[in-house]
Amino acid sequence: MAAKISLLLLAQNALYRDSIPGTLVRFEMMPVPGDPPLWIGKTEVTWDEYDVWAFRLDLTPRERSSGVDATARPSRPYGAPDRGFGHHGYPALAMTYFAAQTYCAWLSAKTGKKYRLPTDAEWTRAVRLGLGADSVLTSERRDALAWHAGNARAKAHPAAAKAADALGLHDMLGNVAEWVTGTDSGGPPVVRGGSWNDPPARVGPTVRARQTPDWNETDPQFPKSRWWLADAPFVGFRIVREP
Repeated sequence: MAAKISLLLLAQNALYRDSIPGTLVRFEMMPVPGDPPLWIGKTEVTWDEYDVWAFRLDLTPRERSSGVDATARPSRPYGAPDRGFGHHGYPALAMTYFAAQTYCAWLSAKTGKKYRLPTDAEWTRAVRLGLGADSVLTSERRDALAWHAGNARAKAHPAAAKAADALGLHDMLGNVAEWVTGTDSGGPPVVRGGSWNDPPARVGPTVRARQTPDWNETDPQFPKSRWWLADAPFVGFRIVREP
């Protein structure tokens, strides 16, 4: 029955709202037409969502102290995880691709629905549909849709502070660059769209970047953290949901 309802909502191009059980955290998913159809996050995953998993806020104090949680979760990062940019309503940032994937697996188990990172092709489909026929951005349109180094004042901003695109999605371009799985042929993960840290020319629908050693250069751990990127506060992610 749940699967039939999901397919009906997608067919109706209906916004879908979900929540993290046991919390007051809500998030919204927007339909993306195509083959196959799917939902994609209306915004990048925020700290409100990510904190529940990353900092075990879904567990009672007794559960945390007893070690009942069998799910692999991050250790706390050095310093403020949000780098002082802002927390409530801001995009979660500086996580590794592994951490973003693990969050999706946890969210799927928590909700009973199939959440994951978008593929490169799915992300591309969503951004192109959102931009419409004119995917060549003028500086005015880029400023209306995206935070970049020319307007962000060297920091991330609250999710959905910029205008939505034609699909109702916010921050597909800029704010934080978004982890996606590699091409459908199995390529390495990349981040898409550019970020608040990138010059305007590097914020757009075709922009891709791969992780480099510079993204975690100052991490004092050996081996480097598999959860956090010490030097990449410009990286985040959004999720997709299959019917």
